[in-house]
Amino acid sequence: MSGVTPSQTVGPYFAYALTPSRYPLHEIFSSDLTGPGIEGQTVTLTGRVLDGDGLGITDAMIEIWQADAKGSLEHSTIGSGTSNAGFKGFGRCETLAEGAYAFTTVKPGRVVGADGKPQAPHLGVTIFSRGMLTHLFTRVYFEDEASNAQDQILNLVPSDRRHTLVAKKIGDNAYQLDLRIQGGDETVFFEV
Repeated sequence: MSGVTPSQTVGPYFAYALTPSRYPLHEIFSSDLTGPGIEGQTVTLTGRVLDGDGLGITDAMIEIWQADAKGSLEHSTIGSGTSNAGFKGFGRCETLAEGAYAFTTVKPGRVVGADGKPQAPHLGVTIFSRGMLTHLFTRVYFEDEASNAQDQILNLVPSDRRHTLVAKKIGDNAYQLDLRIQGGDETVFFEV
């Protein structure tokens, strides 16, 4: 027999408790990482998850991990007592109509990398979706951060592709970045 074997996909999934909009589990995770007593500038990050044809993926799940406004990764359940107790550091959201997603969080501070140098403020992003056997890892940087020019991870990316990781400022406390899974302007993804 010759020819192409049929493509395979993962799923369907048993989705109970995967995303906060469908189930009352906001104390575990949410698309809103803020809470009482948080420090720092509250911002929103919006965008869409797009397929290779530029169409929204309406059943993806996005997770973000980040430092607090001081650049600390020691949040309320970890640490030395210097944590920003109202800040969660982890969020999850599902994509909705046209692949749209939205997070409310604080703009992260600079964290120190493995080489001891400070990194530009960024969010660690993981994307899960149908048809992907393995989830994807990327980062989101902020357009208005001068420290982007010195970030060692961002500088590993070819200069003509860095824009796929940089959220555009669309308001006083709002940023936007579309995440493209495939295609000509595909988001840069990292092997972890």
